[in-house]
Amino acid sequence: MVDGLTEFFGETAEVNEGHYLISYGSFKRFDVYTGEKGKTLVVDSESDMSIFDRFSEDEANEIVLDTNRRFRQYLEYVTGFNTKERKKNAEKAAKKA
Repeated sequence: MVDGLTEFFGETAEVNEGHYLISYGSFKRFDVYTGEKGKTLVVDSESDMSIFDRFSEDEANEIVLDTNRRFRQYLEYVTGFNTKERKKNAEKAAKKA
């Protein structure tokens, strides 16, 4: 999990009580940790909207697209499932709840 943060975002995570935190691109805060019983991955993020003040619109949009691409690659790396498979699993879990 933590090695993927370095691989896909090029950042070394700050570790705080089992949470791995980075800041990258359009993420002001990107927090990853395992859920109860260690069987789920929990991701919490906060967007850095100031990129639209600090960069041109085209540059900011490219930062957002790059961050999103890396995020999707990271999720596939840590879960072993692509976007379509994760959506299907989430729909199944929602029906059970």
